Amino acid sequence: MKKISLFILSLVVFSSCSSGGDGGSEDPASTTNTAPTTPGLTYPTNNLVCINNVLTFEWSAATDAQNDAISYKLEIATDNAFTQNVNSSTITTLSKQITLEKGKLYYWRVKAIDSKNASGSFSTVNTFYTEGESVVNHLPFAPSLVTPVLNSNQTKGTITLSWTAVDADAADVLKYDVYFGTANSPTEKVASDLTLKTFDVNASNAANYYWKVVVKDGKGGTTIGQVWNFKVN
Repeated sequence: MKKISLFILSLVVFSSCSSGGDGGSEDPASTTNTAPTTPGLTYPTNNLVCINNVLTFEWSAATDAQNDAISYKLEIATDNAFTQNVNSSTITTLSKQITLEKGKLYYWRVKAIDSKNASGSFSTVNTFYTEGESVVNHLPFAPSLVTPVLNSNQTKGTITLSWTAVDADAADVLKYDVYFGTANSPTEKVASDLTLKTFDVNASNAANYYWKVVVKDGKGGTTIGQVWNFKVN
């Protein structure tokens, strides 16, 4: 009877020892997927101005705790809330070349996404301005004298001043300011924004009279003509 009891006890001990830790349960940590880290923006840097509108966006690599493959979502917008996106693309590289409009303010950011679709946080936001369209404006040529002839003698009374002027930019509309007086060079402006290349002045006294014309093209281009003179006896 004692031998039977010992045999049963040994079976119970063996059974309890053999039913331990290999029950087939999986480590919960091995099934938890975490999102990748946040990439850092490299170029264009924040508040960069007057850069080429064809530029390569660059950022640093994110890491993933499970070593999953990582892709990156790049967003470029004209507002800092990213409701007016001009580009939203997902790529696997750390850079992408984009062509944007000239002369505009843009915002950009990047976030990382792993192969299990776990999405990290967006990076900080950088802003930049693209350079505007270059505009070349030629200054008007200096005006040429027509009448009265330089250093000529004139009769007292009304004298008609006339000149010619041209501009390499054919579409420019030229306007003229006229300075006239007995001082060399004259400082009194007697006419502004003339569209005709002629102006009448009153030379009622016997004196040397001096005059000049300033030519303006309406785009900020200004050319000051030389001082001309005539005499009244």
